[in-house]
Amino acid sequence: MNVLKLNTLLLIINFTFLCVSCKSETNKNEAIKDSDFNKEWLFKKDSIVNAETINFDDSNWQQVNLPHDWSIEGPFDSKYNARTGGLPVHGIGWYRKHFTIEKELQGKQVAIEFDGAMSNAKVYLNGKYIGERPYGYIGFEFDLTKHINFGGNNVIAVRLAPEDLSMRWYAGAGIYRNVRLKINNAVHIPQWGTYITTPKVENGNAEVNIETTIKNSSNSTVNALLETVIKDENGTVVATKTSKTNVQANSESVVSTISQISNVTLWGINASYLYTAHSSIKIDNTIVDEYTTPFGVRTIEFNTKDGFLLNGKKVRFNGVCMHHDLGPLGAAVNYRATERQMQIMQSMGVNALRTSHNPPSPEMLQVCDKLGIVVIDEAFDEWKIGKVPNGYHKYFDEWHEKDLRDMIKRDRNHPSVIMWSIGNEILEQGKKDGWKLTKHLTDICHDQDNTRPTTIGFNYYPAPFVNKLANYVDIVGMNYWPTTYSKIIEENPEMIVYGSETSSQTSSRGIYHLPIEFKEKHETNHVSSYDVTVGPPWAYAPDIEFDAQTQSPNSLGEFVWTGFDYLGEPTPYGGRDNSTNGYWNDDWPSRSSYFAPVDLCGFPKDRYYLYQSQWTTKPMVHVLPHWNWEGEEGKLIPVYSYTNCDEVELFVNGKSYGKKVKGKDFTEIPSEYHHFEKGMYKTKYRLSWNVPYQPGSIKVVAYKNGKEAATKEIKTAGKPAKIKLEADRSIITANGEDLSFITITVLDENGNICPKANNLINFDIKGEGTLAAVGNGDQTSMASFRVPHRKAFSGKCLLVVKSTETAGTIHIKASSDNLESTSISIETK
Repeated sequence: MNVLKLNTLLLIINFTFLCVSCKSETNKNEAIKDSDFNKEWLFKKDSIVNAETINFDDSNWQQVNLPHDWSIEGPFDSKYNARTGGLPVHGIGWYRKHFTIEKELQGKQVAIEFDGAMSNAKVYLNGKYIGERPYGYIGFEFDLTKHINFGGNNVIAVRLAPEDLSMRWYAGAGIYRNVRLKINNAVHIPQWGTYITTPKVENGNAEVNIETTIKNSSNSTVNALLETVIKDENGTVVATKTSKTNVQANSESVVSTISQISNVTLWGINASYLYTAHSSIKIDNTIVDEYTTPFGVRTIEFNTKDGFLLNGKKVRFNGVCMHHDLGPLGAAVNYRATERQMQIMQSMGVNALRTSHNPPSPEMLQVCDKLGIVVIDEAFDEWKIGKVPNGYHKYFDEWHEKDLRDMIKRDRNHPSVIMWSIGNEILEQGKKDGWKLTKHLTDICHDQDNTRPTTIGFNYYPAPFVNKLANYVDIVGMNYWPTTYSKIIEENPEMIVYGSETSSQTSSRGIYHLPIEFKEKHETNHVSSYDVTVGPPWAYAPDIEFDAQTQSPNSLGEFVWTGFDYLGEPTPYGGRDNSTNGYWNDDWPSRSSYFAPVDLCGFPKDRYYLYQSQWTTKPMVHVLPHWNWEGEEGKLIPVYSYTNCDEVELFVNGKSYGKKVKGKDFTEIPSEYHHFEKGMYKTKYRLSWNVPYQPGSIKVVAYKNGKEAATKEIKTAGKPAKIKLEADRSIITANGEDLSFITITVLDENGNICPKANNLINFDIKGEGTLAAVGNGDQTSMASFRVPHRKAFSGKCLLVVKSTETAGTIHIKASSDNLESTSISIETK
């Protein structure tokens, strides 16, 4: 048993976390200079000889700004793998950037930092090979100093070579995360150079330990003074510390300081509070480097009695797994798009995220720090044994330790990160010596950061217990085995368990098939939103997981697969050819997942409200299906309602069909989950009625303590007549990156949503904005995300507009044949 899994069955961790580390330019001598290096790159997707050389003719290449995902531009095609989105995610792509550095800066240290490049990146400067990194999800930095032409032209060239069948989902392609050019003095704080913990937080006070790495790239020893000033969110200084140190030539030195914060404000769920440590290095009273580190103070504790404690209070994970793509925007990272995703998740009641199945973007962790969402930070989907022909197993032996250590060094100070996941459904579960590699990876984590436990998402029960892998992680995650939580704890009382991947149910927003179907493929390639188990054999309704968590109070909670639909893995459509370990496209056109309670555009499906009914406390009620069943008059229609109140009453055209009591009145749904008894499953989480269809309206009224607390009504819509535009934000930043997400809804003449509308909506965008993407959440649509028009799906579609760098107004007009057009304006400031 590893060190962190104590014989007392108690794992207690108290610490402070870094959110973002960045350089600052406040010193008048311009000692430090970090610059955004994203603009004016040149790109060409082709296998090109000598494209790294400085005099190569790139005059006809495409000009792009980073982050850039070349594959999202398409086109969708059946010749590409449906399991990775039916998009051109593989091939050779080159990026080049011309730049100059002033001659006066000769003697400085110059580096380039990539947050991620997909994948098999090779970096060249002025024709010289600088370095490479195969793993597309990891950040890295290369020193450029000795090949820089100070005062003259420089060309950085990046060759990327993502391979087909390298991942089981859409990974995107290109330099899809942010890039920075870093210019430092010889003495400076290097990449990820601070590590902040708080070993003691009590009585409103916090002890802050900061380990600061100082790098000396000069040929002589230096005497340096490190000054660290801690400020609160208002900018008030709450602690100051100075330390002297000698740093040998061409070496690094770690300086440890301890400061005290009084009347500390803790970081917590839905309650972010961030301090900032400002670190300055002085030599002979001259500032030579500055480094800022936002961080949050909180404590975590895991034990077999209470589960997970945050700041001393028990928290159950209402979690989701998320792939890294941003739907119609592709894999190219964008802070606002990431923030919007997690805000939608938070509105569903989510308090935890598992990054699946790779290190997330820095922006994702910044967002979770800001919103107060805890994170399981995951490293790998494969170890030595591959799942796909060109997966990470090809690089594991050479790169796994550096990749894992770099992920931890980058992320170990985020207040949101509470666990390191070293793997997902790794095939070593089936090997008798699989525990050895598990122990090796856990030991790396503990060595690099001894403040957090390790975990794995296991799926081959009981293999990880028989082969002892579960004994060499601190927290045991189970994928799709809800019936085993209590058994595992009973047989292994020292283990702490949770559902690391759950439910995996599938549906298409606004689609309802009658009669309620079970495990059927529909000719439209859509899946019914009645949300019964239609999908893969491991899938099961959320209700089963709700029951399992209730029956296993020592479980830490669950992480739903997934929070958002994502590109690729169009289960239950699309298949696998086991003879070649590849995939076929016999169910084309399906190119994105059906798993989530929220579609690819961020529009809630019905299941969003089922989770909301379990994970939130503000009174809510939801009803389904839509009420447009032309030609079905008199036919019995199943009506479901989800609520967090005590009881719900259904009205059809004003007539009551009676009240149903949550927890007392059960609804039968079919279940063939392969770990669960087949047949009809009785759920207390859905209230249901069967009512004869007649046009008009259905309305549900929820009661709490006998009083009306929430209502929802759906009306039968007439013919599509007009368009409604709703922007998530009407004022955005004029920085060339900020986004406004505009929901387009097709309405009848009375303002009712038309649930079957599929009108083609055209967009005219003028002013200080550009089209970023369009979408509609339809998993079967092969339409481009980058054109100024989109068909509605189940009455809705999405337009995303991006600001320019000039303040002003973005004017958007939406029109469609036979519909009344409408306009909206977005201000950029």
